[in-house]
Amino acid sequence: MFYRQKSDCDTVVEMLASAIRRDISFGVLRPDEKLKIGVLRQRYGGSNHSLRESLRVLVAEGMVEATNQRGFRVTSATEDDLRDILLMRIEIEKLGLVRSLERGGVEWEATVIAALHQMSRADAAVQADPDDTTALQWDEACRLFSATLLDASDSPRLVEMASRFYDQSRRFRLARLREGRIDFRARTARHEALKTAIIARDEDAVLQLLEDDIRADLT
Repeated sequence: MFYRQKSDCDTVVEMLASAIRRDISFGVLRPDEKLKIGVLRQRYGGSNHSLRESLRVLVAEGMVEATNQRGFRVTSATEDDLRDILLMRIEIEKLGLVRSLERGGVEWEATVIAALHQMSRADAAVQADPDDTTALQWDEACRLFSATLLDASDSPRLVEMASRFYDQSRRFRLARLREGRIDFRARTARHEALKTAIIARDEDAVLQLLEDDIRADLT
């Protein structure tokens, strides 16, 4: 009833927001860095209007903050920020996964297993050749897996909120990856255990393994 067709301007805003989001996640744009429209135009292109709209999208996601002077800056990335993001990711994803376990059938299980396989291949690739390309592919595979766990939750708003906090956690995860602080052997073991627990519909084990996995990637 309230559907509005996406315009060319909307597409440009989405592309700009995606590029800025990626650079925040990879640390190209640093925490608390001021985001000046003129500088952003030189780096990303777009008009003043489209860039401002892109930044407003990222403000809504918690990636960017609007300042009192009607400017913008990258949000902070302190230990307190990380603890709060961690709290929200765990609580929201647990809720979504419980709903998926209750509602998801064999098809959902199959998509989870497929996403795990894709993430396993991304793990191997980023270990073999840890550059920005493989890091981005790894992060996208992780995002797909995280989203797949909630696919059967039957709550678009919950999925959207989980995606928002996943985005806020990306720069912490990618920093740990760059610093070589991801234990891939333990990660593989957790994912195999998680797959087994999901197939067995062992809710307690599933939720504990999910929490362990989120914490291991971020702390």
